[in-house]
Amino acid sequence: MAVTRRELLRGLSFGAGAVVLSPVLAQIQVQAAGTAGAAKRFVFVLEGNGLPWEQITPVGIKREKTSNRDKLVNVARGNHELPRALEAIAAWKDRLTVITGLSGKIAGGGHSNNFGALGVYNSDGGVGNSGAPKGETIDAAIGKKLGGIFPQVGLGMIEKENAVVYNCSAWDRGKPMPTTCQPMVAYGNLFGSVAGGSAKAEFMAQSNVLDFLRADIKKLQSSVAGPERDKLNAHVEAYEAMRNRQSRLNEIESTLRKHAPVVNDKYKSQVETDRLDAQFDIGAAALIGGLTNVLTLASGAGDPFFGVKFTGLGINFGKHGIGHGGSYNGMTAAEMSTLIRRFHFELIARLMKKLEAVPEGNGTMLDNTTIVYLSDAAEGHHSRCWEWPFVVPTGKSTGLAGGRYVEYPYWGKPGHREIGNFYTSLLHAAGDKRAYFGQHEPMLKGDAFGDGPLPELMV
Repeated sequence: MAVTRRELLRGLSFGAGAVVLSPVLAQIQVQAAGTAGAAKRFVFVLEGNGLPWEQITPVGIKREKTSNRDKLVNVARGNHELPRALEAIAAWKDRLTVITGLSGKIAGGGHSNNFGALGVYNSDGGVGNSGAPKGETIDAAIGKKLGGIFPQVGLGMIEKENAVVYNCSAWDRGKPMPTTCQPMVAYGNLFGSVAGGSAKAEFMAQSNVLDFLRADIKKLQSSVAGPERDKLNAHVEAYEAMRNRQSRLNEIESTLRKHAPVVNDKYKSQVETDRLDAQFDIGAAALIGGLTNVLTLASGAGDPFFGVKFTGLGINFGKHGIGHGGSYNGMTAAEMSTLIRRFHFELIARLMKKLEAVPEGNGTMLDNTTIVYLSDAAEGHHSRCWEWPFVVPTGKSTGLAGGRYVEYPYWGKPGHREIGNFYTSLLHAAGDKRAYFGQHEPMLKGDAFGDGPLPELMV
């Protein structure tokens, strides 16, 4: 009996030679099986300077502003219109969940919670200092579970010209992960193997250097012992991992060449909105090309980066000043904040359209993708983290509920929950069934304290 192409692809095995192709083969197998459950992806969009719940609450939903909130509100978004800041993603409002009422006081508060925003702990940043990670962050935890050539890709935009900062993501305690803030550097890191000109030359030079360093360190292994040998072995493992990644990029060259973004002027622009726009393009290409399953896009996030300006929107006034209620060119602080947030959701909408255009299984890549939008400063500029709002567009095959407005009881009230419960929900959707992610606020007691995911968000 003849074997169909689908049967052949469904029968692909992951032997030693297929390791380098695993991200691409995984996508092929998903399509061959006609299912979408094995291709989960997560995108975290982290904006600095606070997220007031008023800017994301659907029109017509009444919400108490005080600590009198003592009931769980869990309603279908229904016919409620989206507020101005979210209008760009109205086409997917049936899959959009808005979450308010979760607390994250364990992170500390202030201008930024730095690594604590995604890690659910206090990173002891202080003014002008992102601090040190006390553990893994949620994007890294999911990346470890889902794997990929890059378990997590961190891209961002800050006002300064730093190529790389360490501001919000961490692999583990004391192991911050980079946020690449220059689009051309990010492009070279991810797509240098198929690029031309200097990006290709830099990629090849990096590969040659890694080969040299790996060989040189291996020669030393036979002449050292004890703790020094352990340290050397750790270096060898690190270089092996980096070199293996370079090799894997070469192995999927045709796929990368097909999906690599086209470099244009915005990649080299000094205008903040152009650079963020380019980073979203690069991030979309990294997801579609199979380079990663977890993408973190950090916009002016982390201390001291929260003061970034958005001159491309006609706002030559820093977000720090906006947070303090300043006005500019006839615009109030609320109007400027809404305009900036609206721009972010326009970029998110374009990312969603790109994912929706890629067939996968019985649907599209967007069906298997969850996008999490939040601020590293919780609910406001000088946050106290009594609550931490989220906007979550999620695909129909992610295991997470869409099209809802969920509001949890106020801090300390029965039924109250923390951001760690939300991140635990994301982990469960990714296949990691741990009891809780991060650290609990020790002052929470009784029915205001609990492990596990949020049942209101799970399918």
